[in-house]
Amino acid sequence: MGTTVDAAGLLLMTRAEPRKFLLMRHRDRWDLPKGHVEPGEGIREAALRETEEETGIDRQAIAVDAQFAYVTEYEVKGQKRGDYRKRVTYFLGVVESELPIQLTEHIGFCWFDWPVKGSIQSRTIDPLLRAVAQFLSQA
Repeated sequence: MGTTVDAAGLLLMTRAEPRKFLLMRHRDRWDLPKGHVEPGEGIREAALRETEEETGIDRQAIAVDAQFAYVTEYEVKGQKRGDYRKRVTYFLGVVESELPIQLTEHIGFCWFDWPVKGSIQSRTIDPLLRAVAQFLSQA
């Protein structure tokens, strides 16, 4: 698979205690707001655009932590674009408190308690949450 497609998203977390983080619900899994980077668009800008499109949260309400980025790569097969490698960069976004969500691409959402207890999704979500926990413990 020679082609790599870049995507970006945000893990949104509340500043207010008790802290919460947002996950979006697909039919068969939890996920984060994310999407492909458009031509000429920066990766952080793509993460903010996709989050706004998928949640309805105005990007101006989100403070992106400049010190945190988590990158994961995986193979995508049989999708509209054929087979390719997807590289997703996740940033940590902070909002003051739980905000209302406008669903556009997902069937649901949940503001989960932080820190997370147990496993949510072992391949992408759990490693990201561990990286965020480690990052926040060093701050």
